[in-house]
Amino acid sequence: MLQNDIFGKAYHDATKHSYLSVQLDPNYVDASTQPSSFKVYPKFYRRVKLNLDNPIHSFIWLTSAVTFEKVYNNVAYKLRVNPSAGALYPTEMYVQIRGMPEIVDGIYHLEVENNCLTLIYELIDDGLESYVIPSKCIAGFIFLISSVYYRSSWKYQQRSLRYCLLDSGHHLGAVAASAYLHNRNIQLLFDFDKLTLNTDLGFENKEFITGCAISGKIHEKQIRKLRLKVPFVCGTDYFEANQFVEDSYQTTACQTSRQQQLEQPKFNFEQDKFYQTVWNRRSIRRFRKELISQEHYLYVLQLLEQPIPTENGEEIELYSVVHRVEGMKSGLYKGANLIKAGDFSEHTGYLCVNQALARDCAVVFFFVSEHTSYQTAMQIAGFLGQRIYLVSNYIGIQCSGIGAFYDDETQEFLEIHKDVLYATAIGI
Repeated sequence: MLQNDIFGKAYHDATKHSYLSVQLDPNYVDASTQPSSFKVYPKFYRRVKLNLDNPIHSFIWLTSAVTFEKVYNNVAYKLRVNPSAGALYPTEMYVQIRGMPEIVDGIYHLEVENNCLTLIYELIDDGLESYVIPSKCIAGFIFLISSVYYRSSWKYQQRSLRYCLLDSGHHLGAVAASAYLHNRNIQLLFDFDKLTLNTDLGFENKEFITGCAISGKIHEKQIRKLRLKVPFVCGTDYFEANQFVEDSYQTTACQTSRQQQLEQPKFNFEQDKFYQTVWNRRSIRRFRKELISQEHYLYVLQLLEQPIPTENGEEIELYSVVHRVEGMKSGLYKGANLIKAGDFSEHTGYLCVNQALARDCAVVFFFVSEHTSYQTAMQIAGFLGQRIYLVSNYIGIQCSGIGAFYDDETQEFLEIHKDVLYATAIGI
């Protein structure tokens, strides 16, 4: 563990699950007390209704769209292009638009429930560039992902720190998918002045910026910081502070990532089919214990190796527990290399807090890292998780993210000392 992320590891360790911790605190909640999952500004704010025939509107809309609604125990859940732990959706999206036809230069909140952009700040000679990419001006889009963390901590308490960051990574993955469909490149940013930006956006202690994506033409030009603070609107109908989440975010927000060369991924998806994949993506609730082809498994692995479009990287290692892949020995793999053979389906189900998903699937992927920036590593794990969802669904197999596992026992099974960040199951 590198010195500058000693706090990231400490906070990660403080959120660990064990068999004993889960038995002592099964974490039951009263569903009737769930905080609201949509942020809405007052009705007097100016709004732009998104017209999906407009390519700019469509690009923005598909980063966050509601794609399905279901009712469970008399509660309606609006599911979106990005999955979320417990369908709690702590992430919000803000978009700075500059130099686009028929749209006022400004910072907008993407009002997901009502399919519109709410203008919360009109630009003059200022903007978000000075916070995220100083000395540059972006003619195009700056997407900011934030976490309204109480939506998640209401249920998951301290471990919600992980889920907020993973969900942010998934949301950035949804931005990348929409960019692909609209023939736009993006660049992910993680190392920027999040704390000052939170203050100037008026977030108080109830919301915080996690990640950023930019798309457009970059010019050399100094843009000054926001001349006024943005009026704050709470993203939940009520709020209870979690000091652990707030402290851990504040401390890890200042960590710097490993620097790397910016490189765009290269995919060759059929456009209409990939659009339908984005639109129809779901988290499967039950696998049928069926085999998947080796070709499909290797295809998922291959596309996971495509670059992540950022200069702020973290090295994520991938371990696979193969249960049911045609022509492959069951066992634990690192990449394509078999580490130990055996049928570990029952044990993997146990490690993932006795979830049948991890037992009955074809493969469970574990994302592992010795990070320099905890926030960046967790978001990249979520970004890769979104890629697994879309690639697997694109080729006709199912997927589910798994954020709950017995941390120390999973490390022991994988024979590592690095942090296990996330798990994802695929199969039929």
